[in-house]
Amino acid sequence: MTNSIAIGLLLVIAGFFALDYYVLELDAPIFLGKKAFELIEYLAFWR
Repeated sequence: MTNSIAIGLLLVIAGFFALDYYVLELDAPIFLGKKAFELIEYLAFWR
């Protein structure tokens, strides 16, 4: 991954979170945090 791709990806993700916060109000960070926690718990089971 080149630096320009990484910066572009960062801008897209940050833009999505900003759009969600100011316009959509979908609580995407909370949803993604819960799903990440579920994934960690699932992976800890297979440890």
